[in-house]
Amino acid sequence: MRWRAAVITVSDSRARGETTHDPSGDLIVSRLAELPADITDRRLVPDEIEAIRAALRAVLVGAHLVVLSGGTGLGPRDVTPQAISPLLDYEIPGMAEAMRREGLRSTPHAMLSRQVVGVSQGRLVIALPGSPRAVDQGLKALWKALPHALLLLAGDTAHGATSPADVGHLDPS
Repeated sequence: MRWRAAVITVSDSRARGETTHDPSGDLIVSRLAELPADITDRRLVPDEIEAIRAALRAVLVGAHLVVLSGGTGLGPRDVTPQAISPLLDYEIPGMAEAMRREGLRSTPHAMLSRQVVGVSQGRLVIALPGSPRAVDQGLKALWKALPHALLLLAGDTAHGATSPADVGHLDPS
């Protein structure tokens, strides 16, 4: 069995149909295939708190992992952290810090990003920036710890399971 993942792209211009190209979302899907993960849901929402929350609530049921892209900057429409934070049971600050640290290797602007990582209903939720480069850097920073984090959330606190099938409580099927 493979992990189940959902991808949510937060973008006003894409939600309005100004462009159908979603390079950051495509990159997330491609990288998660290597986890391995099956994409159970992929959504596009505008930079609006209620739209982001509704999408997150909807995809949590069928996923072990939810990755959002976009809306983590300082602009007035960048509201992803405000939208998802109230839905998190707790944050995982070390993962967000690791993403910013990786980004700082290539640009000082990485310190302005408001990536958030946390757990909601036993599922790992990762909010990445919208640019493909920042998505790549963020996933790179988390990659080695990501499988272990998912196993822990799935109930493998003894660190012996090797897949979601080895632990029972988080199987959303």
